[in-house]
Amino acid sequence: MISRIKRINAFITLGKFITDTTNEELIADWIDAAKSKNNWFTRGNVAMSLRAIATLYLNEEQLTAWAARYPEPASSQKIGVVMAGNIPAVGFHDALSVLISGHTLLVKPSSDDEMLIRALLNALTNIEPDFKKYIHFVERLNASDAYIATGSDNTARYFHYYFAKKPNIIRKNRTSVAVLTGNESTAELKGLGKDIFQYYGLGCRNVSKIYVPDGYDFTKLYESVEDMSGDYLNHHKYFNNYEYNKSIFLVNRVPHFDNGFLLITESKSLVSAISVLHYEKYVSLREVEALIAEDEDKIQCVVGIDEVNIPGILAPGSAQQPGLSDYADSVDTMAFLSAL
Repeated sequence: MISRIKRINAFITLGKFITDTTNEELIADWIDAAKSKNNWFTRGNVAMSLRAIATLYLNEEQLTAWAARYPEPASSQKIGVVMAGNIPAVGFHDALSVLISGHTLLVKPSSDDEMLIRALLNALTNIEPDFKKYIHFVERLNASDAYIATGSDNTARYFHYYFAKKPNIIRKNRTSVAVLTGNESTAELKGLGKDIFQYYGLGCRNVSKIYVPDGYDFTKLYESVEDMSGDYLNHHKYFNNYEYNKSIFLVNRVPHFDNGFLLITESKSLVSAISVLHYEKYVSLREVEALIAEDEDKIQCVVGIDEVNIPGILAPGSAQQPGLSDYADSVDTMAFLSAL
């Protein structure tokens, strides 16, 4: 097993490699390769994701402190990881967790995000060649001793069936919500706009539904996000979704608000279509707290201002900035890996 300090130092060096301006041309090649495979992966979004990995995950102080919280496993195991591909490099945290723990990574990347994951792990092995025998891209995960799999609710049923005999973490669909009071500043509503729109709303940390007080006026929210329109009106896949959903609303006479690139409609459903934001009215914040508690296993994070007293609530604009300990589905991946 590679020593823990060598593992940590390799990842710290990878973080510095990503942000080193002398590597800009190579990183640009990564970004172009990712975009060529997935039209949702715009250059701006891929660059933003890589920057977040370098600064939020591979920061020396934070990475060292995070790894130190967990004991070394009794022995190195083969961990099969089925990665999602909804946003750029979304599976990197699982790869990092497996390798920092001292285990062998058997990775099955999503076809939507294979280029970035390969580029990052290839760069890691260039930095620390000893990692080569601990990283394997595979089509089948039969040789795994344990599994981490991320997918839809449907694929989760498949994962439960095939992976049930070995230790596993299986993640399903999740989404995020925001609780508004009407007292939000323009800056806070702009931050909420980022939580809604970043990565075109495709991430589990994207806000797809807002809870608003009865009689809420959406004008200020729309005015606060108006300057974001260019990024979405000019992206053909997003705009096609917007026009399709708008036509469905009009044909079916579904009441909705529309600012030309975001449709807002009342619905009890947590998950909304691309370009659509759901809202639900409330009378008291206690009512919202109860609704969120009921759907706890379907919600990744909750966004709101300080007066919304919900444990773990995130400030508007920070939903897409998870730290190392912000585990998907609130399942501690590192604790799982260290106990194997």
